[in-house]
Amino acid sequence: MVASGPQKYPGASTANWYEGRWPGDRQEVNVVVLHTTEGTTLPTYDGGAVAPNFTAVPDLKNKKLVWYQHFYVDTSSRALVNKPGGVQTNTNNVCQVELVGTCDPKAHVKWSSASHIYWPQAPEWALRELAKFLAWMNKNHDIPLVGPSTWLSYPDSYGSNKSRMNFDNWNKFRGICGHQHVPENDHGDPGSLDFATLVNYTKEILNPPKDDGGDKPTTPAKEYYAFPGAGFFKDGKKDARIAAMHKRLVAEGVGKYKSNSNQDTWGSGDEASYKAWQQKLGYKGDDADGIPGKVSWDKLKVPKS
Repeated sequence: MVASGPQKYPGASTANWYEGRWPGDRQEVNVVVLHTTEGTTLPTYDGGAVAPNFTAVPDLKNKKLVWYQHFYVDTSSRALVNKPGGVQTNTNNVCQVELVGTCDPKAHVKWSSASHIYWPQAPEWALRELAKFLAWMNKNHDIPLVGPSTWLSYPDSYGSNKSRMNFDNWNKFRGICGHQHVPENDHGDPGSLDFATLVNYTKEILNPPKDDGGDKPTTPAKEYYAFPGAGFFKDGKKDARIAAMHKRLVAEGVGKYKSNSNQDTWGSGDEASYKAWQQKLGYKGDDADGIPGKVSWDKLKVPKS
């Protein structure tokens, strides 16, 4: 089979190139599988024996992804389990991408925040960098910008989970999915990745807003309250930020309030409502304590007006 389209992602390093050393099948890719490495540095992949097509290494200081390419786009790579019988995985027209970082909330808490990305709560810049790659794959290899509706949080995504495809659905699938969706595999990465936002960023790259040159008034960008600190949220605390938070929690469908009284005062129902918001984000156990933290607050996007 003759590969079509460009086979190397512009700017990607080939310092860890395994094409030839570990021959793969030539294919016409129509699926991208996203993994997380569960580490903080570029893996060795046993010298390429279990390598994907690409690895994206976060440059946290400069807020960009540094790309390494290990195989041509249309060469099958080796990061998926392929059991005897059943279906093909690595060779089923799949291009595989490993994202350096973790989807495990326990690892996220244990590791220094300056050393890694927790991909279920990836910063905007990281999702936009990944979107650049997906836009290139869509434009040059017709990868559909669609994927499974369910991206389970880890560890619920591990093993036989409700998001993993059966053989028939896998053979028919075209688009973008995670390791947690691939049959014959039990890994749960990349967890509850914000896939909807990732696709929206990709579409913005492919179809940027047109400037008609007119003098239409611009709508000012919405401003959001900055996180005031965990110590701010105490019983009886009265503030406009609490009222705005109350409205956002209700809008997100997690409001546990019994009445609409004292909306601007931290008290009855606020902690239960915020705990429900944390659980919606995938927090588990003690991490869902009902007390706002910076990451969950920023994701809530509490408007100033």
